[in-house]
Amino acid sequence: MQHDDRPATPTPPTNSFYLYRAWVLSTLDVVAVCSGITLASAIVTQSTLHLPDALALGTLTQLAVGSLAGLYSGRLRVATFTEVCRLSVTYLVSLVTVFAVLSALGNSGLYWRQAVVAVLVAASLSATARAVWRQWQAHHTRPKRATRRVVVFGAGEAGEQVVKAMFNDSTGEYLPVALIDDNPHKTKRKILGVPMAGNRTALASVFHDYGADVLLIAMPSADGPTLRAIWDAASPYCSDVRTLPRVASLLGGQVTVGDIGPLTPDDVLGRRKITLDLGSIDSYVGGKRVLVTGAGGSIGGELCRQLALYGPAHLIKLDRDESGLHATQLSIDGSGSVSDPALVVADIRDRNRLFEVFDEFRPQVVFHAAALKHVPLLELHPAEGVKTNVIGTQNVLDACDRVGVERFVNISTDKAADPINVLGQTKRIAETLTAHAGVGAAGGAGAGADQRYLSVRFGNVLGSRGSMLETFAAQAARGGPITVTDPDVTRYFMTIAEAVQLTIQAGAIGDDGQVLILDMGEPIRIHDIARQFANRAIPPLDIVITGLRPGEKLHEVLLGAGEIDHRPVHPLISHVRVPPLDPWMLALAPLGNAIELRQWLASACLVSTVEA
Repeated sequence: MQHDDRPATPTPPTNSFYLYRAWVLSTLDVVAVCSGITLASAIVTQSTLHLPDALALGTLTQLAVGSLAGLYSGRLRVATFTEVCRLSVTYLVSLVTVFAVLSALGNSGLYWRQAVVAVLVAASLSATARAVWRQWQAHHTRPKRATRRVVVFGAGEAGEQVVKAMFNDSTGEYLPVALIDDNPHKTKRKILGVPMAGNRTALASVFHDYGADVLLIAMPSADGPTLRAIWDAASPYCSDVRTLPRVASLLGGQVTVGDIGPLTPDDVLGRRKITLDLGSIDSYVGGKRVLVTGAGGSIGGELCRQLALYGPAHLIKLDRDESGLHATQLSIDGSGSVSDPALVVADIRDRNRLFEVFDEFRPQVVFHAAALKHVPLLELHPAEGVKTNVIGTQNVLDACDRVGVERFVNISTDKAADPINVLGQTKRIAETLTAHAGVGAAGGAGAGADQRYLSVRFGNVLGSRGSMLETFAAQAARGGPITVTDPDVTRYFMTIAEAVQLTIQAGAIGDDGQVLILDMGEPIRIHDIARQFANRAIPPLDIVITGLRPGEKLHEVLLGAGEIDHRPVHPLISHVRVPPLDPWMLALAPLGNAIELRQWLASACLVSTVEA
């Protein structure tokens, strides 16, 4: 079971509280109006004002106009600029109305001088009363049992909102004690008495002087490099770094204490917003029969969830893992029913079974995500990698050709660029087999000009099953240590959602035989991510360097030798050509001899086109 370590949002006020507040505020306003009328009558000489009539009319008018202005509805915070403006207009309208009526009845110009005095007196009294209310409320709601002293990085709008939220949470654990901001124009700013203590270079002294133990980054628009820089600057002095949601999740509402959460590797990556051409995606997915292999895996499952949004006529989910299929189905329709015929248990190694499935459903679009992907395991068992990633892919391609699939998208990996390990080599061969199918697609059953067979290549995916984050989390849960192969090793990272979004887009814009490469941003040091997990633990965990494993690169690349970064359609998708490989080569794979099989893999990656 997962536990959410975000603090609970304060309990919202009850209806009885709002009724009590409305009664108090309306009483204060009536007292202010009556006081203004009485003082105006006493100050202005030669007054012919009939005070009882004026007080009665003033009370009724103020309550009516104030209610129409929303002063007693509970929607306006007390003593804010908006409320004070509405209050002033209310007094002006109310008292001018009172004195206009009395003037008309008594035919005396003296009433207008009394009206001016009454408005000024009443507004001053009411504003003062509200300011006192606000101060009392702020003092009353400030955290009384706060155990975490917080330094807030960012003194902008989000910083101001989160400081107010922490002060308004009377039972909360957070107490803001200092502000940090790199903007030199904010050096003298205070938010509800919380002082500006400097910029990020002063973090050491700020944490020491204020006895703080939490850094809260209140910069929802900050990108990944900015968050990494702040985290790196703070990590020697503070192990608990927290943040607010991205800008999109804050739109339309105020920041609350419940929005405060731990800084995650996903935050540090700070991926860019992706713009998709929904029309082009809908044109090849909407209303079509779509099949996803590996649908029970992390990438395949997310593909199914996103593809379902484009309204395919049928979404066929294929995997040999029945539990994975159940989980994917549950995430899509909430029922988890496994009686749907479109949930297909099949192994891509079983050629005849695949043909049966494709003959039954006759898919028009296929996303091929089924694969073995763990580098160390495939180094130990290279034949298994070939059986699934190479022969299995060719089985899927043959099944596609058999029924005339219009669009085939093979999911590849950055390890296929200049491959040195079994995973990279098998996925590179899968790319070249896909390219061959694309070149020869015109000869397939039901082939047409709109048929496209292509591959999509991207790097590590955050949160996927068996990924680095899952490994680090498990190691942290066991009490450490966190293991890293090399302190300088870097990898490209994407979120699952981002990778799948671009994969679906790539299917719309790629041409036959192409490999489309997703922009992964800048590579990230694995050691930096490991340090986040290690420092968040109490006490902090050790990080152990284990050394690079067989077949592992220090730095991955997205483009292989001779591949040129060309982005003709989408700014985050590169198009490259790979040489096609005739599938007859697969018959030569020596699956029973690991040494010879490795040699075959290396040679197959170098072959361009082999004529039958």
